[in-house]
Amino acid sequence: MAASQFSGAPAPDHPMANPGYGKRSAPDQRPRAGADFTHLIPRDAAIAAYIDSLCDGADISVKTLAKALPYGQCAIRTTLNRLQEAGHLRRGSECVASGENLLWVTRTFFSRTARDDAWWAAFSRGDVPKDTPRATRTRAFILLAALGRTAPALSLSHRDCVTLEPQVAEWLNRGATPPEILHALTTGLPDRIHHPAALVANRLRTKLPPAREPRTVLRTLECSECRVPGTAEALPGGKCGPCRGKPAQRKPTLPEQKVRARAQAVRAAMLPKSERPRR
Repeated sequence: MAASQFSGAPAPDHPMANPGYGKRSAPDQRPRAGADFTHLIPRDAAIAAYIDSLCDGADISVKTLAKALPYGQCAIRTTLNRLQEAGHLRRGSECVASGENLLWVTRTFFSRTARDDAWWAAFSRGDVPKDTPRATRTRAFILLAALGRTAPALSLSHRDCVTLEPQVAEWLNRGATPPEILHALTTGLPDRIHHPAALVANRLRTKLPPAREPRTVLRTLECSECRVPGTAEALPGGKCGPCRGKPAQRKPTLPEQKVRARAQAVRAAMLPKSERPRR
């Protein structure tokens, strides 16, 4: 099916994965454009556009995508592997905090912007290079521009949005989500608001959440075929050496005589000193 025959728009009832799983968008992606996936074959471009349109946490397993799209499981599995080779997708695990516990959860990272192996290696270390141009309209600007939809009394001008954009960006940098920011700005409004921009600026300043403490990123990638974990350098294109057809290198082993001598020495060390054989 050609990409023009399939819009890539997500179904409104696309299922979500279990909490902590599902799609995870890679950071620092370029804004959406019509030419995002034109370098892919039509079917792969259509599936990639559909996945890109889903929110984080959406279930993008092969079975679920096969139910939502007009393609079978084999076709979708093949496409996901090709998206991985093209740099749009990686599978792996990430350590997340749950109360006082640390849990390893399965992740499927998706990037609208194709990334090379070096970028994915930096991402797995938590050190993502800032190599993409700044979007014309940031998340902070878009949130401010749409503020009037939630609270009409707080409708802002373009100039107001530009002025307040750095303050909202600081909230986002500190880990606040757009719903949390909207709640802080729109809850308990006075009956009359004479200066919406001044009220928003005051709330952004006085309700600013504390800065997040830097945390160590614990993240690993895995082979798309055999699921063996490994570093990004050991998984070029998302596959390990054996799955790419490269013979695995065997680790050198000790000669049999040395193994027996070592075992004999270990057994002798376990005996009382008085019973050990004299050399």
